[in-house]
Amino acid sequence: MASRTEGAVPIEQTRTIMTQLLLPGQSNNHGNAFGGQIMAWCDICAAVSAQRFCRGEVVTASMDQLVFRRPVRKGMVVILSAQVNRSWGTSMEVGVRVEAEDPKVGTRVHCCSAYLTFVHLDAHGRPAPVPRLEPGSDRQRFEEAQTRRAARLALRDQIRQGRDPGAQE
Repeated sequence: MASRTEGAVPIEQTRTIMTQLLLPGQSNNHGNAFGGQIMAWCDICAAVSAQRFCRGEVVTASMDQLVFRRPVRKGMVVILSAQVNRSWGTSMEVGVRVEAEDPKVGTRVHCCSAYLTFVHLDAHGRPAPVPRLEPGSDRQRFEEAQTRRAARLALRDQIRQGRDPGAQE
């Protein structure tokens, strides 16, 4: 009989860390990072994690709510940490944590977090199966990903039925 983890990818193999320096052209007139810049970096870091997981091409399907807890100031070092939280047929959820480090003193603060959904593509650009993920000691993150997926699918169904919860009445 095959073991439970046979053929599964250990979650550790999906971990990705990306470091950026927030330059003046990436900040607004208040000296804070453009939100879109942080979102783009989250997407790149998460994509690397997703590609490491499925060893193939991936596309971003969605990014959940991104709430900025703390500003990222011009000149700060931005550290993005990503890993695949869970996989399903052809998709996977990747979590990204963003921290800002003051290079003068070395202190870090948690700025924001995001969850992105990626779809694995075959050579013809069609959705392709993804491997199973072995969560190891990250069982809680693995289980929470299923709850978030259910909420994303419910929202998608509402939108498809013409009941966009974000629409103005």
